[in-house]
Amino acid sequence: MAEKATFALDKSILPKFHHLNSNQGHVKVMYVWIDADYELRCKTKTVAKEPTSPDELPIWNYDGSSTRQSEGENSDCYIKPVAMYRDPFRQDPHKIVLCEAFDYQMIPLPQNKRHKCAQYMKHVGNEHEPWFGIEQEYTMLSIDGHPFGWPKLGFPGAQGPYYCGVGANRVYGRDIVEAHYSACLYAGVKICGTNAEVMPAQWEYQVGPCEGITMGDDLWMSRFILHRVAEEFGVIMTLDPKPIEGDWNGAGCHTNFSTKAMREAGGIKAIKECMGRLEEAHHHHIKNYDNDGGMSNARRLTGRHETADINKFSWGVAHRGASIRIPRDVEAKGYGYLEDRRPASNCDPYTVTMEIVRTVCMEQTVGDNRKSVFQ
Repeated sequence: MAEKATFALDKSILPKFHHLNSNQGHVKVMYVWIDADYELRCKTKTVAKEPTSPDELPIWNYDGSSTRQSEGENSDCYIKPVAMYRDPFRQDPHKIVLCEAFDYQMIPLPQNKRHKCAQYMKHVGNEHEPWFGIEQEYTMLSIDGHPFGWPKLGFPGAQGPYYCGVGANRVYGRDIVEAHYSACLYAGVKICGTNAEVMPAQWEYQVGPCEGITMGDDLWMSRFILHRVAEEFGVIMTLDPKPIEGDWNGAGCHTNFSTKAMREAGGIKAIKECMGRLEEAHHHHIKNYDNDGGMSNARRLTGRHETADINKFSWGVAHRGASIRIPRDVEAKGYGYLEDRRPASNCDPYTVTMEIVRTVCMEQTVGDNRKSVFQ
């Protein structure tokens, strides 16, 4: 019999220790931040009492030379708690806090897109009240990097029966999906749905509606929880926009967006009026809609598999092959929201939401020189 892998721990043992009480009011707070590769890092601090807001927690530091965010001779970087959640793994009273990352001079690190995004959201918030909802697609992999549930020496049947499917021959890993859903609800993430996707072992969940900066906060925390839940099951989650080459769907992060004017009666006019600005900013957006300047998204946005061509802007009603889709019911009602189908599954939601707001909401603020919006 093959020896059991050392990473495959018996998960039934840990709960006995989670329920231990220190009797001193101590709380474990897990600090989470974004590294140089837009991957998540975390570490835990003990605090003397349960915090009620992230402002009550201290700024901490970490070794930036180990995350490719500083040099070894000047390695300290700082993490500042900005959004707090209940910890679904350790449970109450313990917390998880999402943090902004700074260099040794407290200047935001390049990967800290939240800092600038928050400024934009505050600037347009009172007038436009931007709402977002993001559909996060992801793919499950076995520990060897092969798609979870796929034959080791071949491929599953062609796409068709897997989307929103039911049955062991159509969906793989539903237990992980259900655990993630429950954990997000416990944490306070505004997760609002989930479904199996077109490619087998690929799933989607939706977060929103969220106003302003909360969209990026909740989506990053939902990703952290997804990776932690998968860790419990010994499965890997990838946000690669095209994890399997060939005639298989890629993975996106479709972003639904509306302003106050779009949500009011007759708002379809405001929705359609912004298409010109979105088209003008298309190539700028593409460069910011994945985490490597559009390179990984180019493998996905081919004009096939329910995507638009990366080089062309298009929009349409109920058109899933367009850059921007206006849902059929939105046109019928005459108000609602639009769906930007271009963001990749590995995008930074702070960047995506900020760029949409800059393009759609800030023309009046900056005057006729639209180039200033895109810098």
